[in-house]
Amino acid sequence: MKAAQIMAPRKIELIDMEEPELPQDQPGMLKVRVERACLCGSDSPWFNYDHRASKSSIPTRWIRKGALDFKDPSSVYPLIPGLAVHECLGTVVASTSEKFKEGDFVLAMPQEQAGLCQTICFSETQAVALPRDAVPLEEILMTQPLGTVVWACRKLGSILDLNTVVVGSGPMGLLITHMLANLGAKTVITMDKLDYRLDAAKKMLATHTVNVDKQDPVTAVKEITGGKLADVVFEAVGHQEYDLESCMNLVDKCGTLVGFGMPDRKGYDNFPIWEMLTRNITFIGTEGPDPVPNYSLARDMIAQKRINVKPLISHVLPFQEIQKAFELFVDRKDAAIKVVLDYDSLAD
Repeated sequence: MKAAQIMAPRKIELIDMEEPELPQDQPGMLKVRVERACLCGSDSPWFNYDHRASKSSIPTRWIRKGALDFKDPSSVYPLIPGLAVHECLGTVVASTSEKFKEGDFVLAMPQEQAGLCQTICFSETQAVALPRDAVPLEEILMTQPLGTVVWACRKLGSILDLNTVVVGSGPMGLLITHMLANLGAKTVITMDKLDYRLDAAKKMLATHTVNVDKQDPVTAVKEITGGKLADVVFEAVGHQEYDLESCMNLVDKCGTLVGFGMPDRKGYDNFPIWEMLTRNITFIGTEGPDPVPNYSLARDMIAQKRINVKPLISHVLPFQEIQKAFELFVDRKDAAIKVVLDYDSLAD
């Protein structure tokens, strides 16, 4: 089968490898032929960073035994085949599961983020049934990222008539924007540095957009809300640009700050703990959603067209153009937002 493998920083190639065998002695396992996958911000560091530099360049939880050996720099590259994609869908071709049978169409969340392979094996706990014909495959693929937003919003309680801010209008920020609008927020103010992403935010039902390079964010929020700060603020940037301090400046007293984006390191030296305590701000973390309840609801919202994910999908590329796909996504070229890989192209 075909797979992709990161050979060096910012260099990924197609390779041939043996197709995995489904372990028949393990119940609850699936073998899936992947049809579509899309790049996520949490996949970017595997491609974009030089992992020979130090362990601190990626979160400890991403350092898998046998994948990266920092004691021997020469063994770091190439990385394990299949890194790095985890938002996938496809058809079950073999199963030891009682929940799924051969021919079922599923959302697939591969182990080790190693989804850049034509065929993958993984646990049924990481699969959710999908409708094949309700919407295009590229749209129903958004079930996984939207499911993480569902998980975050479950923790908020009612946001009816509240002022909300989303900092960062990448794919996740755009989904958060749409969800907050659906849940009845009074204002949904989406912020970013890139105007094309703010244009997409308007299509995702943002009531207001702010380019933070052109407007002071705090001043902009107060002008929109009549002098108030936000009741709820989502940090949806993450990685190198992770900035809870700036987000905290946007939260009103007794408001809520949601840390949706993930930093690149476990320690965060500038967390504004004094501000959080003295202004009685609630902080919510959102990592690790339970797939079945959260992704199932996300699937239904997309299939029933209660949330429009079309503005996210900027590019659909054949799997063979994996290098171009990562460059578009990581470098935000050509107005890239969500870059989808078409695995069916490998059959041509």
